[in-house]
Amino acid sequence: MLCAQNLTIPGRLSGVSADLGPGAITAICGPNGAGKSSLLMALASLLEPVSGRVSLDGAALSAIHPRERAKRIGYLPQSAEVAWDVSVANLVRLGRLPHRDRGDEAVERAMAALDLEDLRRRPASQLSGGEKARALLGRVLAGEPEWILADEPLAALDLAHQQALLKHLRAAADAGTGVVIVLHDLATAMNHADRVLVLNEGALVTDGNPEQTLSSKIIADVWGVETHWIGEPAARALVTA
Repeated sequence: MLCAQNLTIPGRLSGVSADLGPGAITAICGPNGAGKSSLLMALASLLEPVSGRVSLDGAALSAIHPRERAKRIGYLPQSAEVAWDVSVANLVRLGRLPHRDRGDEAVERAMAALDLEDLRRRPASQLSGGEKARALLGRVLAGEPEWILADEPLAALDLAHQQALLKHLRAAADAGTGVVIVLHDLATAMNHADRVLVLNEGALVTDGNPEQTLSSKIIADVWGVETHWIGEPAARALVTA
């Protein structure tokens, strides 16, 4: 269990609490500046709250050794840079650093999941934005963490790779991994998330299943847009008025 308890960061979060369980996809949604990325960074122990705490299976996250945290929690920021111009294969392999092993099978699984095999020898400097995003996410997956925390992981991907990634995240959740992703696309959250946290101005507005948390009323209240949903469950589309 990954738990946030009364997290407060001035100007970013205000008393946010949520108990996140493994084996599910949780989407964090909200308008720009709502605190979504800040919450994800706090859950990864990369942003220290002035009050409240984050715990993992009952232990304060800040008290867990950094290497152990890195094994158990994989974090993908919204805008990630590659510090060294390594090949795609070696970039993905960096996800094994906390484990101090090569983890060849894990690396190959991550590369296959993100359609990176044909790019394995290409230098990172020669990747397109979407290719780099896939490689950086591959680095997270190669670490085989208990928790995957990803900030807008679909933003730079084309439609085919978005769908492939969503299928992989679903398979990971079904296998027991906790998946927490920041999403701006409310239709993706509605159709693929098990649970949605809606933030606005640093506060948690609602927390529950997508049908409850992404109702037309809540979208109007939080985003200020009149909408309605069409389509069948798991294939919903959001229509603006």
